[in-house]
Amino acid sequence: NMELLCCEVDPMRRALPDPNLLYDDRVLHNLLTIEERYLPQCSYFKCVQKDIQPFMRRMVATWMLEVQQKCEEEVFPLAMNYLDRFLAVVPTRKCHLQLLGAVCMFLASKLKETIPLTAEKLCIYTDNSIKPQELLEWELVVLGKLKWNLAAVTPHDFIEHILRKLPLPKDKLLLIRKHAQTFIALCATDFNFAMYPPSMIATGSVGAAICGLQLDDGDSSLSGDSLTDFLAKITSTDVDCLKACQEQIESVLVSNLRQVRQQQQQSNPSKTVDELDQASTPTDVRDINL
Repeated sequence: NMELLCCEVDPMRRALPDPNLLYDDRVLHNLLTIEERYLPQCSYFKCVQKDIQPFMRRMVATWMLEVQQKCEEEVFPLAMNYLDRFLAVVPTRKCHLQLLGAVCMFLASKLKETIPLTAEKLCIYTDNSIKPQELLEWELVVLGKLKWNLAAVTPHDFIEHILRKLPLPKDKLLLIRKHAQTFIALCATDFNFAMYPPSMIATGSVGAAICGLQLDDGDSSLSGDSLTDFLAKITSTDVDCLKACQEQIESVLVSNLRQVRQQQQQSNPSKTVDELDQASTPTDVRDINL
């Protein structure tokens, strides 16, 4: 008799949401109190970095985002926080930027992953342009410069606190969360958001997700200025600043989609725009109307 081999992989085991953390406003208050401690000390392209340009940061961030496809959503924004804080204090050569990005992903995955990325796997992701020993040596350097303060507050820490306070349809929560996570990742690739408080990025991302999914059609409290006012109160954010942040997030999305479409058209000139859109645009972004 032939035995059947089951190749199904067990789903990742996760802890259930803790109501003591989610439904106690003291937790949100504490996050808002400490979040700015973990922002970069300065806009480092002006005062620290001589060899590294903003477009180089975007390139390494895009690579890190691709690496994160195998990781939890929180890993990439946390890794970018480490990278920005390091670059704000240490002049770095451009030839070391990908190594730094790999180290930051290595550290963030240790903090957030059940099974962290290995040094060997990260080196493979760089096409073996760095060696495991090199990565481990730089890990200690980065830890020292960050003063071992790795538990940084990121926009992801605020999402559940924001969502639970909004009158949202339960069947749409998963989709809203997924869209907000996509916006947060986009913000992390763009240096213009590096100095923004994580709570503002989270609030703007949730607002952009709700508007993009057109959930504001039937509920006046979820429409336009009412939604912005509601969100601003949750995280004690200035309304005008939040509105500007959300508009900037939506602009980054449009810009990224346009770039993807142009790149695909250049490599596949025979395909129609609709075919390209279906083939190349992530499903969690395609449904957003701006």
